[in-house]
Amino acid sequence: MAKMATREAYGKALAELIVRDEKVIVLDADLSKSTKTYDAKAVCPSRHFNVGIAECDMMGIAAGLATCGNTVYASSFAMFAAGRAYEIVRNSIGYTHLNVKICATHAGITLGEDGASHQSIEDISLMRGIPGMTVVQPCDDIETAQVINAIANINGPFYIRLGRGAVDTVNAPDYKWQLGKGVVLKEGKDITIFATGVMVQQALLAYEALKAEGVEVTVVNIHTIKPLDEELIVKLAKKSKLIVSAEEHSKYGGLSSAIAEVLAAKCPTLMEVVAINDTFGESGTPNALLEKYGLTSKEIIAAVKRHI
Repeated sequence: MAKMATREAYGKALAELIVRDEKVIVLDADLSKSTKTYDAKAVCPSRHFNVGIAECDMMGIAAGLATCGNTVYASSFAMFAAGRAYEIVRNSIGYTHLNVKICATHAGITLGEDGASHQSIEDISLMRGIPGMTVVQPCDDIETAQVINAIANINGPFYIRLGRGAVDTVNAPDYKWQLGKGVVLKEGKDITIFATGVMVQQALLAYEALKAEGVEVTVVNIHTIKPLDEELIVKLAKKSKLIVSAEEHSKYGGLSSAIAEVLAAKCPTLMEVVAINDTFGESGTPNALLEKYGLTSKEIIAAVKRHI
């Protein structure tokens, strides 16, 4: 199975997009080789700007450029794009509903050895709380390329959450991404697993292991966390004895919170959450961190087995 980091897929898609669309401008905060916006700089240096280690300035510049009719892609690590620059994002981009696409890489604890100071596990909560901000987390390279191209034609602010490490390709080459529409990857009975980002691959591993034991579950990729596919969630909840949500994010304010809000209002259903349990990360390899913080297929399987 092919593997590629979603940040790498972002760089490749952006390099093609900037050549094709003259309205696209790319900003980076001195991390272009890590965020992969360097690919866009290589093919179109006149519309790629390194603002230096100044994320707040970058978001303000992005807002200003967007007022001139440009489609601005602004990139840094998720901790800095969503965390350090939050007030500028909220007031200069969210409040004004400007056409800025914040493409934040190195999200979650799979950033790895850089440790807790760089591992953003609160960013979905922060961005989801901004009125009018669309929040998307693609699960693989194919979906990432689709997202980056599609949002160029959708006006308004976006937060795109991307990862550092290579992940298995889940989608077929002819996959068509749709904003706000969850994707049913596997169909089973009684139990539904909703996953986002790197946890989609873990959910699929859980599916195979459970199937080998005679337990079939439904697996859904929720790439758009806001606006959430409420219709699909309610539809599956009505036929499920249990909902499991899985995300590489704090259990507060992310996918699990969004799903719980829908279930509480429209279809109360028993729910298990596989997420980071109110703690900071630490330095370590991505796989070791996923194991330590309970973000693997084993935890998803355990959640299912508690209710069968």
